[in-house]
Amino acid sequence: MAANARGLTSSPEPDGARSVRVTGLVRRFGPRTVLEGLDLEIEAGEFVALLGHSGSGKSTLLRALAELDYDAEGSGTLSTPPVLSMVFQDSRLLPWLRVLDNVVLGLRGAAGRGRAALAEVGLAGRERAWPNQLSGGEQQRAALARSLVREPQLLLADEPFGALDALTRIRMQRLLRDLCERHRPAVLLVTHDVDEAVLLADRVVVLQGGRAGLDVSVDLPQPRSPHDAAFQRYRDRLLAALGVTAAQPN
Repeated sequence: MAANARGLTSSPEPDGARSVRVTGLVRRFGPRTVLEGLDLEIEAGEFVALLGHSGSGKSTLLRALAELDYDAEGSGTLSTPPVLSMVFQDSRLLPWLRVLDNVVLGLRGAAGRGRAALAEVGLAGRERAWPNQLSGGEQQRAALARSLVREPQLLLADEPFGALDALTRIRMQRLLRDLCERHRPAVLLVTHDVDEAVLLADRVVVLQGGRAGLDVSVDLPQPRSPHDAAFQRYRDRLLAALGVTAAQPN
């Protein structure tokens, strides 16, 4: 276990029953406190969606888990698995590398695994394409392949489908769930979309006042339909926690 210069203590998670354990996490940016004593646990293989208003600290939490919040100050304890990957809202593919080279970036002797990962996301035969030859949805598929080729124990996803059109987003949601069921990483998905959270997650956590407020287990079989009455009850409960009545738009 080690403490960095910003006062955050982190270590690999020693307990196989948990992929993530966050205790008393405080993150500040100057005079503004974004996270204030946040506690959160995620089991191995569990899919958790994180909701909250803009500025509530969702992305800050992901960056803290990935040790990317260099500008933040604060304290707390983080325990994470040794292998984790992150998917962002944009694909972040390097334009000067071909698709396969992007997927296996930093991995030695992994071309075969990269091709298999691209086939899993429906991009077999596009290994030699340049990123600008792919559609937005295809670029996100490549980003998913790049994350999963490393066989992460924890997958952090920061609104990965927020920039996609509605139909592509539906396809990508299904793909993500299928891939996670196959590879079984723990997943922490940041989203503003309540329907997406209920559609994909085993649990949904709502950030409130810098802490984990409402924490709901979604006890619905997969695949799920937004038209089911039980789905709507979860949706309405989460919207209420966000201060939105059922009659207002999501």
